[in-house]
Amino acid sequence: MALALATPTFAFATDSPSRTRIENAPAWTARAPRVGAVPASQEQQLTAVLGLRDAAGAEALAAAVSDPTSGQYGHYVTAAAWRSRFAPTVADVAQVTSWLKSQGFLIGAIPSNHRYISFSGTSAEAEKAFATDLQVFKKDGQVVSAPASSVSIPTVLAGTVVGIGGLDTSNRKKPSHVGGPESAKRVAPATTTLARPSEVLPPPDLVFRNGTPCSAFYGQKAANTFPQVLADPLTYAPCGYKPPQLRGAYGIDNSLKAGYDGRGASVAVVDAYASATILSDAQTYARRNDPQHPLRSYQFSQSLPATFTDTVDCGASGWYSEETLDVEAVHAMAPAANILYVGASSCLDNDLNAAVNTVVDNSLAQVITNSYGDYGEPASVSDVAEQHQTFIQAAAQGISVLFSSGDNGDEIANTGSRQVDWSASDPFVTAVGGTALAVGRDNNYLFEQGWGTGKSKLVGGLWDPATPAYLYGGGGGTSQLFKQPNYQKKVVPSSISNYFGQGAYRAVPDVGMVGDPNTGFLIGQSQSFPDGSIHYSEYRIGGTSLSSPLFAGVVAVADQVNGGSLGFLNPKIYKLAGSNAFRDVNHGRAVTDGVVRVDFVNGYDATDGLTTSLRTLNQTGSIFTRVGYDDVTGVGSPNGVSFLLAMAGGR
Repeated sequence: MALALATPTFAFATDSPSRTRIENAPAWTARAPRVGAVPASQEQQLTAVLGLRDAAGAEALAAAVSDPTSGQYGHYVTAAAWRSRFAPTVADVAQVTSWLKSQGFLIGAIPSNHRYISFSGTSAEAEKAFATDLQVFKKDGQVVSAPASSVSIPTVLAGTVVGIGGLDTSNRKKPSHVGGPESAKRVAPATTTLARPSEVLPPPDLVFRNGTPCSAFYGQKAANTFPQVLADPLTYAPCGYKPPQLRGAYGIDNSLKAGYDGRGASVAVVDAYASATILSDAQTYARRNDPQHPLRSYQFSQSLPATFTDTVDCGASGWYSEETLDVEAVHAMAPAANILYVGASSCLDNDLNAAVNTVVDNSLAQVITNSYGDYGEPASVSDVAEQHQTFIQAAAQGISVLFSSGDNGDEIANTGSRQVDWSASDPFVTAVGGTALAVGRDNNYLFEQGWGTGKSKLVGGLWDPATPAYLYGGGGGTSQLFKQPNYQKKVVPSSISNYFGQGAYRAVPDVGMVGDPNTGFLIGQSQSFPDGSIHYSEYRIGGTSLSSPLFAGVVAVADQVNGGSLGFLNPKIYKLAGSNAFRDVNHGRAVTDGVVRVDFVNGYDATDGLTTSLRTLNQTGSIFTRVGYDDVTGVGSPNGVSFLLAMAGGR
């Protein structure tokens, strides 16, 4: 029952009789300005990614236990059983570590499933060992290092080692949340750091608060004094939806009344770094905004690394709001579920991959939500290999892995070409796209549109530009890395799957939930204030970083209804496409609705004045909502009890 995937094939080219090339220089190095050579003594934190034994069999097993039409459906394996069948052997690990030591490297962590071997050494040692040339480049405004030539290993290791992670330091994940200040220059508090490898985490970012007026629910306050440029009347943006509003709109409150609130289920939230106030913030938030459903201390736990690195380059403090959003959003939809926060030591791919692998290989949760990603495809061979094999193991063990689809639409503005974001494009991942959601006075569902925001400022009583310019929106489109999986056949139209004219490929996203920050979620977080104090405050935020943890909470409730984990969700999701389990978000290309948003110029009070802007809904560029599956919202948004019962139903 193997899926028809175009899983990256790691074909080895022979550079010499004794060496085999495993990866070319990253394509972007041909365009990026070169600054100079990496200093010979600079420390490199690297990973040797090992290939699975019987990779085809591993993928076939993962597909079969996830396929509702298979006799193996739901017969998940344990982590121990997975390792005994598919993990690289002890002999493989010994062979690779022996060679790495012979090259002068120090060996670090090796997980139980032998997915990778962490090691460190100098740049000079890395260049010699991998027959490459490490150079410093300027890419996307950042100074990074990467191989300027191909990477190779001794031929005797070819097939065992499928990639070397960490040589390309541009592989940094970005959190997928938006909102907050968009134009005002804001100075973050100074950081206090120590030399690598350990750094002290910075204080939280400077406080952000919503400007007023804003609406308690969609349409509460009419914005009828402004030019009406859309088909439907303008309204002031919601101040930020609270948990009861989102549960009501998505029909989850009906399940709570029947005792289905996520109890017994566990959700892992994976991000980089760690907010020092996360538990107290989440508990304060629930007490203020959802008092019937407190977050009890026993429901929350953390798995944190001993040290943190790259805090400046990764913008460590910006990840605190991501963590806060994710934890509070999961609890909003599944208020009795257990939440495990897993903080990576940095935003580098190696570290975030390790955090996800920790959850999978130790079976720490039934659902994993990841609100970060790359700008487009392709990722490096080593990164794809390491993550893809972890996702296969997760599916085989019955763990649902969710990723945000991204906040930059079709990525043309960022990358110059139409792309989907990695890791959401992996076929063993459930990619969660974004919608704009209207919640009524009684916490009722009014409508949903695709999340794609156009922005115009109010200048001299008129909107400028007259046609709002695209600002951000839910990611989606067609992968150029993975062929169409079986579960998408007969559901995804060929105009999407064969967009590039090279055959059917994986389409993104799979489902959608609210992500538009202008119909966004209110969160509570400790922030830095201008007087130097740090204390709790609340503000509206969005992004597919909101969509993914919200859906994770819904899945946790569905797991409870099911009496156990639903595992890899996509085969069941697409089997239910077009049924009342989902609301089809269908609005075509028309932009009919918009909200007026008022912001403080300085981000937190009216001292420096206010700005007023028009934010349109459903302005999505080359991806757009349509009847049935679309590349903004997938098969649609979950339809409350109908979704829960259908997902938990039989084959």
